[in-house]
Amino acid sequence: MRRTKEDAEQTRQNILASARDIFYEKGYSKTTFDEIAKRINLTKGAVYWYFRNKPDIVAALINEYAQNHLDALRSYIPTENCSFQNLIDMLLFNNKVLKNDGNTYKFMFFVSCQMEWSEAILYKIQPSIEQTKRVTRNLFTQVLENLQRNHQIREDVDTSMISEILMTMYSGMMEAYFTKRLVNDFDETVKTGFNLIYNSIKI
Repeated sequence: MRRTKEDAEQTRQNILASARDIFYEKGYSKTTFDEIAKRINLTKGAVYWYFRNKPDIVAALINEYAQNHLDALRSYIPTENCSFQNLIDMLLFNNKVLKNDGNTYKFMFFVSCQMEWSEAILYKIQPSIEQTKRVTRNLFTQVLENLQRNHQIREDVDTSMISEILMTMYSGMMEAYFTKRLVNDFDETVKTGFNLIYNSIKI
């Protein structure tokens, strides 16, 4: 039985990997269950056994990315004496993963550039999207709240709002990087942008 469960999980992972690669190559709307199955020598029915439709596959990809993302980035956020530089270092680490890990790059490129976010799809996978956002938002807010408690940023600063601004700014930088519209170095852009925000709120 244990071996059967392991095989089933491996098949599920193979389906997700196949879908991610084809989403990256062709985009969401042009990808079919037949193509996902054929690439890993399965039948379309076998894919349907694990996932009812394409939004379910996207939701699974987002959920797995969110968990892996959180596990990888937690080491860059100390529980005590956390600095804003820790936050920047975390993002630079994320940049390194995006540049060097082919699977992460494919997933993020697909989500940023190849996904047709219709209202129907958004409604279907909104919980998964919110989970991914929550991972980053919580980390950003944790850093800012620690800084505020340690009297390094002003007491009147709304840490939740600043977290949202930082998230949106970084998302825009990533999209510009993926679409090759970023004129300056990715890392330097992140450091400069985040330090501008920090300098405006620090004591």
